[in-house]
Amino acid sequence: MSRTIPTINTQRLTLRGMRAEDFRRFAEIWSMPEVVEFIDAEPWPRSKAWAAFLRHAGHWQITGFGQWAIHRHREAEMSGQVGFFYAKRDLGEDFDDFPEAGWVLAPEEHGKGYGIEAVKAAHDWFDRVVTGRLVCMIAPENERSLTIAGKMGYVALRDAVHDGDAVKLLARKGPPQ
Repeated sequence: MSRTIPTINTQRLTLRGMRAEDFRRFAEIWSMPEVVEFIDAEPWPRSKAWAAFLRHAGHWQITGFGQWAIHRHREAEMSGQVGFFYAKRDLGEDFDDFPEAGWVLAPEEHGKGYGIEAVKAAHDWFDRVVTGRLVCMIAPENERSLTIAGKMGYVALRDAVHDGDAVKLLARKGPPQ
């Protein structure tokens, strides 16, 4: 498997590897209360954002997949991120042993269809290059992400508790038929 991060272009978006110049916007996005509302509840300080930013970059080198920065065409700043990772959350072999999908958009990008466009492009790449089962973890109140997951073929695996919060664990065996 190639360790080169592919660039994916859709009708309105470019998904590309994160670059050093993306960090300022990455940290800004993760410091927004609306972004972390269903993820960590507390905005991230720059130190936590930096650790995550480096983890995303390194993930590609170790596994051959990872997170992309989402850019609207002809826009310099990233709008969010999408992709796959191993989080090893201690949620059980039916979850931890599989790549986890995740996506985040800056609040000003919500409601424009960018989320599903980016998630679909990333999953299309995964289905062609990596293949296999995927999982995701979503807060029960996060209706937008649950809708996107459903459109991508994720189905309920089970309810769980992670870091004291109720979450829904979902699984996808492959592309929707």
